[in-house]
Amino acid sequence: MIKNKNPNYNKITDLLFEIGTLRNMKRMHCQTLPQANDTIASHSFEMAIVGMILARMENTDENKVLKMCLFHDIAETRTGDANFIHSHYVRANEKKAIENQYSGTPLEEEMIGILDEYNKEKSKEAIITKDADLINQIISQCNYLKDSKKDLDRWNRHSTKRLKTKSAKKLAKIIISRSPFEWFYNFPDATD
Repeated sequence: MIKNKNPNYNKITDLLFEIGTLRNMKRMHCQTLPQANDTIASHSFEMAIVGMILARMENTDENKVLKMCLFHDIAETRTGDANFIHSHYVRANEKKAIENQYSGTPLEEEMIGILDEYNKEKSKEAIITKDADLINQIISQCNYLKDSKKDLDRWNRHSTKRLKTKSAKKLAKIIISRSPFEWFYNFPDATD
């Protein structure tokens, strides 16, 4: 574990308040999916659970995957959340945002390194984290586009072809084939 012997408590406090604003930031797919109501904070939380599951299925460092999942979008407090269309036109300086956010905190060295690794997609953990991001998006689309089979099928084809791990590909296939309400219908006390 990397330790910072002289942490800047003001910087730490500012970072924590800044991270808290993620609960107010809607994800930009709301532009084309007005029924979407997820935030960057809720996305990161859900993605962390998917990432932990995939890390165990792929037998890799789940703690590193969890860190990547939880911290991967924090820079968006400064850069914004670019959706698929935005990313073709807008270039955010995410590296600068990350360095500024974590400098002077006990997370500085570790988070800058982990997020660089994630963005370069060189390690197994980074690949799993990217897959977790896609799986979370597939789950969201199954909820948001459930009344538009044509759009849902097209979106799922687009997302699944970008998955890299065996576990994520298999999980996506099952997610796509099931109703988002299956967990409710299979609840022990549920009645038909």
